[in-house]
Amino acid sequence: MTKRALAVRHVAFEDLGLLSPLLLARGYTVVYLEAGVDPITPELLSAPDVVVVLGGPIGVGDTALYPFLPDELTSIATRLSTGRPTLGICLGAQLIAAALGADVTPTGKKEIGYSPLGLTPAGRDSVLSPLDGVPVLHWHGDQFAIPAGSTTLAETPGFPHQAFSPAPGTLALQFHLEADRTRLEPWLIGHTFELTTAGVDPHTLRADAATHGPTLARAAQTVFTMWLDEAEQVLSASA
Repeated sequence: MTKRALAVRHVAFEDLGLLSPLLLARGYTVVYLEAGVDPITPELLSAPDVVVVLGGPIGVGDTALYPFLPDELTSIATRLSTGRPTLGICLGAQLIAAALGADVTPTGKKEIGYSPLGLTPAGRDSVLSPLDGVPVLHWHGDQFAIPAGSTTLAETPGFPHQAFSPAPGTLALQFHLEADRTRLEPWLIGHTFELTTAGVDPHTLRADAATHGPTLARAAQTVFTMWLDEAEQVLSASA
């Protein structure tokens, strides 16, 4: 039976990145839902073996401006209730937090660029363990609270809630572990206004991507491999 992976994409260049070839190598058929264009329903999100909710420049609180967001939140909540493997990245992680009843709020500041995480004891025992001491790509201004019953896995000085896991096979990441350093330029183009207003120099991001990108890519592939192993154990147990 063909395994199915569905990704909810909010902007074209924030895609599955480094995760895509790993899914394909395991025999998954990968399908994207384009937020704001394709319907996002509980039925669509509940059915696939794996769901990944990707990032984007909007916020959980922008429901009045982007009317697809309430449907997306409802669909994510339904997906989470099934216990099937789900990964949220940046906005996706914030949507998972909100779907589980946690607050997601603007901070009035930005964390953009490469810097290491501080892993909690639980994080060092999780699929994130390969990231210990490795600079990852941060690109966010909102923050989520940790949902009740979830385990905090990572932090940074400015954003103490960087990752959590509410259940085996489900993972929420504030940072962009999927981003491919060789395809960073579309991010710099698409987010040019945000970079300018935050005072972030694209030259710095390019240089840091060249310095840290290869090590981060290896660590990210290991993390994603471990997460997919865990996800498939969850799927086997529920079969």
